Amino acid sequence: MINKQNLIDRFISYVTIDTESDPNSDTTPSTAKQWDLANKLADELKDMGMSYVSIDDNAYIMATLPSNVSHNVPVIGFISHFDTTPDYTGANVKPQIVENYQGQDLVLNAEENIVLSPDYFEDLLLYKGQTLITTDGTTLLGADDKAGITEIMEAMKHLINNPDIKHGTIKVGFTPDEEIGRGAHKFDVKKFGADWAYTMDGSQIGELEYENFNAAGAVVKVNGKIVHPGYAKGKMVNSMYYANEFMNALPKYETPENTEGYEGFFHLYAVNGKVESTKLEYIIRDHDKDKFEARKTLMQKIVTNLNEKYGKPVFEIEIKDQYYNMKEKVEPVIHIVDIAEEAMKALDIKPLIKPIRGGTDGSQLSYMGLPCPNIFAGGHNFHGRYEYVPVESMIKATEVICKIAELTAEKHLS
Repeated sequence: MINKQNLIDRFISYVTIDTESDPNSDTTPSTAKQWDLANKLADELKDMGMSYVSIDDNAYIMATLPSNVSHNVPVIGFISHFDTTPDYTGANVKPQIVENYQGQDLVLNAEENIVLSPDYFEDLLLYKGQTLITTDGTTLLGADDKAGITEIMEAMKHLINNPDIKHGTIKVGFTPDEEIGRGAHKFDVKKFGADWAYTMDGSQIGELEYENFNAAGAVVKVNGKIVHPGYAKGKMVNSMYYANEFMNALPKYETPENTEGYEGFFHLYAVNGKVESTKLEYIIRDHDKDKFEARKTLMQKIVTNLNEKYGKPVFEIEIKDQYYNMKEKVEPVIHIVDIAEEAMKALDIKPLIKPIRGGTDGSQLSYMGLPCPNIFAGGHNFHGRYEYVPVESMIKATEVICKIAELTAEKHLS
């Protein structure tokens, strides 16, 4: 049995350490404070008896749990990231524990009237009778992905303390900077030495994912000309008006707030404008590779057409690919998804196999030679003040890790 209180204590000890990453930094990790948790994790892995514990100059942590069977078993891995998103503050996290939740509104912060309500967040009703950990309404929680780290750590501890559970060699990896798209950039797949792995970075209990977006980032620069407004006729070029024309040329309803499932989108996430210059920053997402390419082509075409319309280079665009759909790399070894699905069913968890509307370290790692589906970590409402995690989901995720290890050993007995 996984000890509930030990799991809660471990999780809280992690989320109360600020590990926010910084997209504007060119170091790895992108923030020095990520070292605080990284060093703690490395020490804890050593203390619990893991072998070959290492932490490199970029804060990537690896450790090994040796096989306890005599026959050959594929080496499997479990990976999570310890940074939190820069989208919302992760400093001074004050977790709140709600025992025996019964479907009521949860007042996170009475002073600021911040309420976590099932009227808006309907998934709360899935967890009646369970223990929830929430924020105090002023920070995110950090279950993304400190829940995953907690589950991996608790699973390794459980396997060490219960040698009757048979398993092959298991690798553990913890990474910085996943939230800014760099979690796998300096991950040494060869050193890790696993045949395949799983990221513990999903949300709702039962999630099992091996498809994700193809992703790119686009920066559109709009060039204007500043002239005194009293004498501007025929001379001023207001880049902000031109930028608006570009925005309106994109499909109106192909945005995050209007799409779901396999539907892709263009997402304008930042605008910085003055008369003389405006910058639009987009992300481009689509599960289908051809549609993904078509989206990039459309943006290029809009720029070309608008420059032709005005007879001058008002618009510039730069598009960079970020990651690709892991499905292409996982489908040839689909048995690794089947094992995870079987593990969930054995624990009376209904598998929810669906595409990720985002990306994980696993998408990049899969293209680096380490096929890496994604498994639920249990949290909800990531990246904001309404984030919460049911403790029972974390316990189940921990059990799934142990069961995957056990099934992998069993299936390769012959």
